[in-house]
Amino acid sequence: MPSIGIIGGSGLYAMPGFAAQEEIDVHTPFGAPSDNFIAGQLHGRDVVFLARHARGHRISPSELNFRANIYAMKTLGVERIISLSAVGSLKEEHRPLDFVIPDQFFDRTRERISTFFGEGLVAHISFADPVCPQLSAVVEKACRAAAVNVKRGGTYLCMEGPAFSTKAESNIYRSWGMDVIGMTNLQEAKLAREAEICYVTIAMVTDYDCWHPEHDAVEVSDIIRVLNQNAANACAVVAEAVKAIPAERACKCASSLRHALITDKKLVPPATLAKLKPIVGKYFV
Repeated sequence: MPSIGIIGGSGLYAMPGFAAQEEIDVHTPFGAPSDNFIAGQLHGRDVVFLARHARGHRISPSELNFRANIYAMKTLGVERIISLSAVGSLKEEHRPLDFVIPDQFFDRTRERISTFFGEGLVAHISFADPVCPQLSAVVEKACRAAAVNVKRGGTYLCMEGPAFSTKAESNIYRSWGMDVIGMTNLQEAKLAREAEICYVTIAMVTDYDCWHPEHDAVEVSDIIRVLNQNAANACAVVAEAVKAIPAERACKCASSLRHALITDKKLVPPATLAKLKPIVGKYFV
């Protein structure tokens, strides 16, 4: 059973260095995940990889089935997720090719489903600190070991997309103190917390958002070059992180549902309980 899951974002559709690779087709009550999972070993650890937008980049951020992706990770035995995401920078200090490890999220999406619960079972997780501190520390050290410029801390603004921001929006986000902007990670973080999976985002800066005076001078070839270099750096960071992840979890992520389930257990519909058994089963024994 793989205990580590990797979600690859734009420009990262495979994870080199896997040994004993195999594809796993997972079916969930919430539909199909983005793609088949690639299972294998990395530095002796069992790891699964998922291309968030599918291989070939076929799924738009607004079309992603976040619940299926995280539910499938849970059923595969994943306890920790390292999520890689291409982002725009909202601060001069976060330069293209830098990695940012956010510790906060700000939601600007619309009508996305960000919970497994409902249908007769109510849960309210704590989300004040949405990123696993233990996993963040491991990833920060991995970035330094891989000689990647990294900033730990900051806020990831999650926008709807698929269009990028207007200049007015970008400047408002800057005035709020946001650090980076992307389209995917808020939902993943919430669902991972509900599934009691440790979660961390590696936000890979590809460009300055449209607020920057030099934005219009950036060509597509520049973006592709940065994406490719970020993907290579990400693979090096993931390899270092996988080596360093401790066997035991010393965080609260594994018990995030302990005080979150509100519904009287006797009143939970059997169909809902069966659907969510991989997530809540241990609380209903």
